[in-house]
Amino acid sequence: MMETGINEIWYACYGSNIREERFMCYIQGGTPAGAVKNFQGCSDKTKPKDSKPFIINREMYFAKEAETWNGGGICFLKANRDETIETLGRTYLINSSQFKDLVRQELKFEGEIEIDFEELKNKGHYDCMTSGRYGHLIYLGDIEGKPVVTFISEVYLEDEINQPSEAYISTIIKGIKEVHDLSNPEIFEYFRTKTGIENFEMETQLSDILNGLN
Repeated sequence: MMETGINEIWYACYGSNIREERFMCYIQGGTPAGAVKNFQGCSDKTKPKDSKPFIINREMYFAKEAETWNGGGICFLKANRDETIETLGRTYLINSSQFKDLVRQELKFEGEIEIDFEELKNKGHYDCMTSGRYGHLIYLGDIEGKPVVTFISEVYLEDEINQPSEAYISTIIKGIKEVHDLSNPEIFEYFRTKTGIENFEMETQLSDILNGLN
């Protein structure tokens, strides 16, 4: 069912989906490299029409324990916009039914996801599931006349901060290298001070992980 006339969405990601190979498991199904969960994929398995690097002005952190990534923390964004913060992201141009299937898979929800994209765009945010880890949708502007949307937790998960697994952070790094022209030292500095990495064991492992990906 199509609720609005918005048929295409620029999905903006900031975690492991920034790597195209991993994101395509959400579209076409499969098990991402380094992960343990197999994804069903979307009912429409058409590849994204386009992809672009993107910067999100919200603070990224790592929290919760993701079964998919061996119990490590995964990326979230704080809800408040902050022009001084640049989180490295990527956008994929997909249709609205694929976006709803993507959200459903992220939320581990078996039913149908309903999203009023016009309301999302007009209000700037939209809750499609109040208890889901990524149920809070945020409108980030337009690209070529089509809305850019990402999803976050509706609250800051300060009591569930958790460092990411090596497989998860490696997947994000590979994705960053696909779309952002950054050196290893620049990527190291980008991650080093993130909540969930700074003062965790992962902070001391970052250099070795980066060097191992060369």
